[in-house]
Amino acid sequence: MYSPAAVNRPSLFSPATIFQNPREIRNIKPLHVFSESSSSCSNSTLRTSSTSKRIEFQHEECRVRNSSRFFRKFRVLSDDAQPTASFDEDEASEPSFLEFITSERVKVVAMVALALALCNADRVVMSVAIVPLSQSRGWSQSFAGVVQSSFLWGYLISPIAGGTLVDYYGGKIVMAYGVALWSMATFLTPWAAESSLLALLCMRTLLGVAEGVALPCMNNMIARWFPQTERSRAVGLAMAGFQLGSAIGLTLSPILMSQGGVGGPFIIFGLSGFLWVLVWVSATSSTPERSPQITKYELEYIQSRRKKGQMKTGKIIPPFRRLLSKLPTWSLIVANSMHSWGFFVILSWMPIYFKTIYHVDLRQAAWFSAVPWSMMALVGYFAGVFSDKLIQSGMTVTLTRKIMQSIGFVGPGIALIGLIMAKSPVVASAWLTLAVGLKSFSHCGFLVNLQEIAPQYSGVLHGMSNTAGTLAAIIGTVGAGYFVELVGSFQGFLLLTALLYFSAALFWNIYSTGERVNFDEGN
Repeated sequence: MYSPAAVNRPSLFSPATIFQNPREIRNIKPLHVFSESSSSCSNSTLRTSSTSKRIEFQHEECRVRNSSRFFRKFRVLSDDAQPTASFDEDEASEPSFLEFITSERVKVVAMVALALALCNADRVVMSVAIVPLSQSRGWSQSFAGVVQSSFLWGYLISPIAGGTLVDYYGGKIVMAYGVALWSMATFLTPWAAESSLLALLCMRTLLGVAEGVALPCMNNMIARWFPQTERSRAVGLAMAGFQLGSAIGLTLSPILMSQGGVGGPFIIFGLSGFLWVLVWVSATSSTPERSPQITKYELEYIQSRRKKGQMKTGKIIPPFRRLLSKLPTWSLIVANSMHSWGFFVILSWMPIYFKTIYHVDLRQAAWFSAVPWSMMALVGYFAGVFSDKLIQSGMTVTLTRKIMQSIGFVGPGIALIGLIMAKSPVVASAWLTLAVGLKSFSHCGFLVNLQEIAPQYSGVLHGMSNTAGTLAAIIGTVGAGYFVELVGSFQGFLLLTALLYFSAALFWNIYSTGERVNFDEGN
């Protein structure tokens, strides 16, 4: 309702002028403002008095729906001279937390997170099973490292080819084939272990080949479904599933082995993967435009925030020479290499570390090793929210990625030095938890940066950096076993890892960028 001050405010037009030029009032904005929180507008009357004439503009009673989706603008149109609500997609407000977590894009990333959980659970089963297998077969620590690294032999092969297929065919179909294949390899591992060492190594290699497409698929799906201001938290959600897979695998594997033998967890996780494929194929879409479940508002919101050219399909044969000619590409390669080195060393050796250094039995060692991965899942999501908030507040994408990656490398490096000096398993687990938790900030650094510098080549870029990371992981995993045998100390290898973390952080801060890099034209 209009206040008295508004009613009596002097008019820019006299009554005579208004009657002589009725079209003059059509560009006048209404004096009243509709609040988003108001539920109704009562009959209001604007009266302009003069000695000769009284003009009355009366608006019919209306109801304004409370919504945070769009800012509603009421303006007088030239054709009907009535207040009309219009929606400007460019001024779409950020969705609320409830709208975000119930959106179709979050359902998609939740399915991706579940796939990554299965992916990592299938990996870490061998980290627990390697202890009874080594004891029953008389394997040395160095040979146990070779068996564990056989997964990485396959993981070395597939990321580049898989990333190229992801860029060309999309993440949905490639992820479905990948999960089906690695679930089969996991399911058949107990049979292979009983048959021969060669069969076991082949199954682990096949597991690595199939799992090489998982992270490129994740990047592809997030780039298609999420605007830039939400990608860090989307990656945080997806990678939370990845880390929870480690926790689930390390925690449940000893229990399942005690009930069903060494092959128990392999069979359970393998069957779970087949079930996931059925749900994924029937309930998700490769892009928002193809989803029958997505609401019109969510589709418009995603499209309005999408940059031009972002959905461009990559070439079936990527420009590898141009990709490798840019220093931002090498910053990704170095970051992924260091991230993989630290990740696989901790993942593969922490159960044995707790058993040999602190004389903790297998069940407790699995529990101590699982706690840090749960913390990484939790911290990773909040790191994503923090990263998105920095960008929304006006900080450049480049500076945001450098801050996140610095925390993700310098933090674990310092924590590993603390782990070296720990005198008890509880203190050691606390330092390990801190190291792995801070490591999750890397997901808001190089892992999101892949989508930003070249969205049409994010899959193949991820594959290239993953291949380098896999080489680093093989060297780290196998090298840790030989290092312990030669030097007789896990602590020395952890110190080396900390120094490598610091060096990688320096390289990243010098050469990385958050801006799009043109890889389709010559220098």
